[in-house]
This record gives sequence, C-alpha cells and structure tokens, in this order.
Amino acid sequence: MSKERSLFLKSLLVPLALILLWQVIATVKASPLFPGPIQVLLALLENSPVILREIGFTLWRAFAGFSIALAMMLPLGVALGRYQSIGKLVEPIMDMVATLPPVAVIPLVMLFAGTGDAAKIAVICYAAAVPLLMNTYEAARNVDPVLNRVARSLGLNSLETMLHVDFPSSLPMIATGARLAIASSFLVSITSEILLSTNGIGVYLQRSQETFKIAASLAGIVFISLAGLLINAAVARLEKRWLFWHYRVAP
Repeated sequence: MSKERSLFLKSLLVPLALILLWQVIATVKASPLFPGPIQVLLALLENSPVILREIGFTLWRAFAGFSIALAMMLPLGVALGRYQSIGKLVEPIMDMVATLPPVAVIPLVMLFAGTGDAAKIAVICYAAAVPLLMNTYEAARNVDPVLNRVARSLGLNSLETMLHVDFPSSLPMIATGARLAIASSFLVSITSEILLSTNGIGVYLQRSQETFKIAASLAGIVFISLAGLLINAAVARLEKRWLFWHYRVAP
C-alpha cells in the first residue's frame, strides 16, 4: 500500500467514528427531530433530483457573480498596484469595505436592483470582488523592482509592463484570492437565496426546516458540502496545472 493511500485511509477514521457515534445517539434518542445518518442517506436518495436542480440555480448565480467580479477586479487591482500613489488613496476604502459583510448590502441592493437574479448576482459580485481586489493589489504592488527595471530597459510602456510583468508575477497570489472569492460566492449565493429568492438550495433548506423535514435539510447540507469539495478540488487542480512553474520543486 502506498504512503498516500495509507494516509488517506487514516484520515477517514475520525469522520467514520463521528458518523458511527451520530448513528448511536440517533438510535438512542429515537426522535424525528434528530435523524441519524441512515435517515439522512435515505432522504438524500429520495430528494436528490430536487436538490440537484436547486443547487444548479445556486451554482449558476455564484458563477455569474464571480465572473463579473473577476473581469473587473483583476485589471483594477493590477492598475492600483502599478500606480501606487492612487492605490494608497484607495487602500483605506478597500480596508473599510473588507470589513462590511456582504449580507449587510442586501437592503441597499434591493433598492436599485429589486429582488430578482440581478440583485443576488450583485451581492455575490461584491462578496467575490473584495478578496480578488485586495490580493491582486497586494501582489501587484510587491512585484520585484528588478523586473520593473528590466521592463524599462526593454522599452516597455506602463500598459505593457502591467500585462507582461505585473500580472504574471501576481498570478500565485491572485489564485489564492480567487479561491477565497469562489468560496465567498458560493456561501453568499446560498445566503441571498434564503432572503431574496424563490429557488436555489438556500430556499430548499429554508422550506425543509420550516416543515420540520430535518433529514431532507441535512441531505441538502451534505450536497452543499460535496459540491464545495468538488469545486475546491477542481480549482486546486487547475491552479497547479496553470501555475506549474510556481509549484515546481527543484530536485
């Protein structure tokens, strides 16, 4: 057995022990308000078509908000990092916005965008924009000065330097911000659905809890966790593939 497989099997011991303990407590309590893993599994199989449909709405909104934030914040962050005199003026605003929870802007967004998909995507975009902008700005302003001197010696103008020096050098930190932004987008998409939407996994959870379908609600939470794991694994794989030069280890 390989070392990686051995470590993977050992990592399963604690979750399996917790699931077993959960089942024992649920059997002892015998309460419909405290379903065990078996009941949750049955609810998962029964409700999986509905959950898959609802989580599709959630992922679509999260992807839309994240994509808009990515398209806007990457060039803005690189530009602010390049022109640091402007970046220092904007930095206090970024620090202030970073402490403002995305849910707090929902009433303001509702005034201008209503309660439809546009409002939810706007809130998700805000949630994703903060880590993307701050990470891109920090990475761009800390580019090695030697690279800037080389760019000047090659006759590159400011725009060319941003495209060929600042942006590539900032990619590892941008990737970290992107992973945080993706997680925030998914989380805020679910939260905004509970407050504003008529569909999505957030609405499914809310309705399940209101009707005391605890097993169905936990099945939805399991689906959310699995979706998060798959998304994180896919992003990590893409990051290592595209930034192979950053992760390469010298022999």
